[in-house]
Amino acid sequence: MTLLSCATLVVADVAAAAARYVEWMGYAVVEQGVVSEALAALWLSPASAGKPYALLQPASGAQTFLRFVEGTPVKGYEPIRTYGWAATELCVTDVMAVNDQMIASPFEVIGPPKNLDGFATVKPMQVKGADKEVVYLTQMLVSGPEHGLPTARSLVDRPFIMVLACPDLRHTTAWFRDVLGLEVIEPVAIHYSMISKSFNLPKGEKVELVTVKWQGEVFIELDQYPAAATIRDKAEGELPPGVAITSMIHPDFARLDGHWAVEPVVMDGPLYAGRRVGMLTTPEGALLEVIEA
Repeated sequence: MTLLSCATLVVADVAAAAARYVEWMGYAVVEQGVVSEALAALWLSPASAGKPYALLQPASGAQTFLRFVEGTPVKGYEPIRTYGWAATELCVTDVMAVNDQMIASPFEVIGPPKNLDGFATVKPMQVKGADKEVVYLTQMLVSGPEHGLPTARSLVDRPFIMVLACPDLRHTTAWFRDVLGLEVIEPVAIHYSMISKSFNLPKGEKVELVTVKWQGEVFIELDQYPAAATIRDKAEGELPPGVAITSMIHPDFARLDGHWAVEPVVMDGPLYAGRRVGMLTTPEGALLEVIEA
């Protein structure tokens, strides 16, 4: 079981975004509507009330979702340049087949399939969507609990890692360990092509990252961003562009008392299922929606 429950992305046109993921990634729309005032308040984004949204589920039937919410485009926004949730990583059964599919799709391949420096167990690729969202599509070369990696059940399956861009990796790592009680590894320095290209880093310069686990399964990656990174601008009162929210289940809800940015309330629907959900903000201000187990 993963604690990861949903990745929420801000898009210009919810219907169009959903259609792209249905056609090219095999997802299905399981809920749609408009954001309620209560949900917008939970998201600390009152101006998102009344905006269309859609909740999508992978073809595998996994209960880890993608959610698209309409938002006002932010002038000058570019992915992999600002602090906060930077990318959504989906597991796939065959990254070369997915690459062929993405080449034929409206998604832009920004990183072709290749082995990952320092992590011989995975083979990722990266694409960018029409709303400048960055999606990693990763095949597990090994899987199972002993490796902390899932087994994909459909060509493109569920979100399995959310990537957080940090100004101070060690501070954010301590927050995930101490506040949420999660397992974290020591920082690892790798050649990270997405960050290197985005910031034009000198050839050979490495970037530090940390993986965050629960019961051995990785579900969050923390990346140290260069000093040139900035705070993400957003439309007044709305969710930030790109990946706006990560939603997770927490097995010890009482542990989070005193840390809430928004106190828990009961929410319905396929994602929340009548459970309590509250909002935390990470040290860099990213929204972490926490659902009671």
